[in-house]
Amino acid sequence: MNISVIGTGYVGLVTGTCLAETGNDVLCIDIDESKVKKLQDGVVPIYEPQLDVLFERNITAGRLKFSTSLEEGLKHGDIIFLALPTPEDEDGSADLSYVLGAATDIGKLLTEYKVIVDKSTVPVGTADRVTQAISKETTVEFDVVSNPEFLREGFAVEDFLKPERIVIGSSSDKATELMERLYRPFVRSGNPIIIMDEKSAELTKYAANSFLATKITFMNEIANFCEKVGADVDKVRIGMGTDSRIGKRFLFPGIGYGGSCFPKDVKALHKSGKDNNYDFDILNAVITVNDRQKRILLPRIDAFFKGELKDKKIAIWGLAFKPETDDIREAPALYIIEDLLKSGASVTAFDPEAMENVERKFGDQISFATDMYSAIENADALIICTEWSIFRTPDFNKLKSLMNAPVIFDGRNLYDVEDIKNEGFYYSSIGRKTIG
Repeated sequence: MNISVIGTGYVGLVTGTCLAETGNDVLCIDIDESKVKKLQDGVVPIYEPQLDVLFERNITAGRLKFSTSLEEGLKHGDIIFLALPTPEDEDGSADLSYVLGAATDIGKLLTEYKVIVDKSTVPVGTADRVTQAISKETTVEFDVVSNPEFLREGFAVEDFLKPERIVIGSSSDKATELMERLYRPFVRSGNPIIIMDEKSAELTKYAANSFLATKITFMNEIANFCEKVGADVDKVRIGMGTDSRIGKRFLFPGIGYGGSCFPKDVKALHKSGKDNNYDFDILNAVITVNDRQKRILLPRIDAFFKGELKDKKIAIWGLAFKPETDDIREAPALYIIEDLLKSGASVTAFDPEAMENVERKFGDQISFATDMYSAIENADALIICTEWSIFRTPDFNKLKSLMNAPVIFDGRNLYDVEDIKNEGFYYSSIGRKTIG
């Protein structure tokens, strides 16, 4: 099939590349000329495992192309995906200006039937608004479909190629048949293509992300309470996770969730509730607790140094909001760095992929190390913010020899408490006893 993808951000690029991988002829459109030139030259602008391999293969095969012309994209595609930003507005709502602006432009250029697909995460009712925006500009037949993405950063290619389910919101039999034909190669193992109305599809994405954010936040609350009463959150987590009604995933406590999806989607659903005279009390609590959780280590660090953080050298391992990505949006590490700098501490950080993005934010206010061990040279403490695999089994003797003092504040509970006690470290983690 001929497919066009409007927008070459994270979702658009993964969508276009993976659709090309199954033999479709894909044209990706973006207004950023320099970005399109780099894509045409084979440069992948984001870090995502496996994406570069598929990207290069499909460009070489001629199935994946890029352009700045929306008109060209409309002529090319039978199905037009809108994979455009929906950033958080000041009031927490999703900013639909990019989506609705593209819809208006599509309406002006439409000459024959197309299926317009909302791939971006959008509030309930957006398909109706996109339909209205296009209809104002044309009398040509078209259909609008809601097809939310469920891509985990770090596993996006795998999630697209082997989806647990595909949700299609459509009231048109013609559009539904085209979408089912497009996605059939991805569900040969029997995972479902779920057909529903557009509003239910739009809400499904928000509901799923908000539920997972709630699950994480609840576990963080349990971890904080464990510290008050002397319980061990690891044992509680295992006891809960073996209940099939709860499951093992998303029960690991830490210093809060971040990224491009959970914070934005929770706030957007909360705001949508208010707009429809419904108050999501539980989401209000999730937002409040998560904001607090991102800074939960700071009072402990300040107390350890007796309020004298000025001129202390603090090392940070991990800057991305999660491993296997360079995405730093709403990353807890950023909040920690800001507070450390305000306290007069110096910060040296290392992350396998995200340092360039953090440098754009902080400039020369912090230092960046070439590897995990050079980051901790002469450090007075180490803070772990992201659970990259390379941080899981460090040489503790080397850490002790390089640091001014063997002090670790672990925001991701990477190490066994008893093991690290035997290594002779001061060790503060989340929901477990402090050693030292």
